[in-house]
Amino acid sequence: MARETLWAHKLRACLTMVGIAVGVWTVITVASVISGVDTAVRKEIEFFGTRSIIISKHQPSGSPERLSGAARARKKLTEEDATAIMQLPTVELAVPLLNTKFDRWGRRVLVRGNGKTSATVDLEGALPEYEHAGVDFISEGRYFTKFENDTHQEVCVISAAAADAFFPFSSPVGETLEIDNLRLRVLGVFEKREQTFLTQGGSPNDVVVQFPLSLARRFQPEAEGLVILAIARPGQVEGAKDQIADLLRGRRQVRAAQRDNFSMTTADGLLTQFRSMTVAVAIITFVISSIALVIGGIGVMNIMLVSVTERTREIGVRKAVGACRRDILRQFLIEAMMLTGSGGMIGLLVGWSTTLAISTYMPSEVPAWAPVAGLTTSVGVGLVFGLWPAWKAARLAPAEAIRCE
Repeated sequence: MARETLWAHKLRACLTMVGIAVGVWTVITVASVISGVDTAVRKEIEFFGTRSIIISKHQPSGSPERLSGAARARKKLTEEDATAIMQLPTVELAVPLLNTKFDRWGRRVLVRGNGKTSATVDLEGALPEYEHAGVDFISEGRYFTKFENDTHQEVCVISAAAADAFFPFSSPVGETLEIDNLRLRVLGVFEKREQTFLTQGGSPNDVVVQFPLSLARRFQPEAEGLVILAIARPGQVEGAKDQIADLLRGRRQVRAAQRDNFSMTTADGLLTQFRSMTVAVAIITFVISSIALVIGGIGVMNIMLVSVTERTREIGVRKAVGACRRDILRQFLIEAMMLTGSGGMIGLLVGWSTTLAISTYMPSEVPAWAPVAGLTTSVGVGLVFGLWPAWKAARLAPAEAIRCE
């Protein structure tokens, strides 16, 4: 009976469903985008290792502290700091990495090779121990040795993106890259990193040339962009962070009341920062979708009140032939829930379609809870906003209802 009543007023029912459909569509779309991006970011961050700890002079990029004079005046990290960290019982490995992609005037260093020139290459000085950090793996050739580092050999290992950029049609092993007065012989190539939405399109950070740290020091003696990659022992990341903080505070003479004058970043920390931003976006969006659902619910209440007025005589006849209040109440509640449930189903289908369209440009996936929450909420809106019209219909006196024209 509820389906027949709604079908008899198709246009009115469809217009009433719009608000509900918009609310559910918003929930599904936003939830799918947030879920997809969260998965992609987690995969990208965890690529660098769940046990990795990045220790640097400044706070992560974008922090106001990094721009302050106090932050710029901080002592730089040294290779001796890395050696001291390596002695900690909770640390498995500690490798210094020196960024030399900018010259002393802050300009990008040009890299030339195979007739091509690029200013978007990350130049890193590293120790041979980096090979065992579990961050990058050699797919072709080999990594440089301790002897090559100690004797300042002009050799390097490049990323797969750098190999594609300079040597797209041949093996780069044995070829030469020129960086100012250096002629670096390519010893090996790192494995290609899995593409995520953060690296699609060839992010400059993927084009890496890594060469011996001793050579990097000779190439740029004044470079200060040294960071330390520490690998904690399994299950001891938090303990390693505490021990590293205590060690560096002592070595850098930080007083008990003072803040750390260095930064430590882990995969969990980066993921927590990202999720704190997405939670704020999700809350704002869900508030907007809730407003759409409330507006749709008010529309449902209005339509159901009109329906009660139009069907007063029908209600009186049904009561006269034996229908009780509960039967009338159930009938109108079912109509209201069918109306909003249909709107929720439409919003769900449109949301899935939108998710498929978005997935061609950025990661998106509909989480399992979103369709359940969307349909449950839409039916609940019908139950809540249909209750008063249904109660009003159930309380009509049979004799007065039959006399109504």
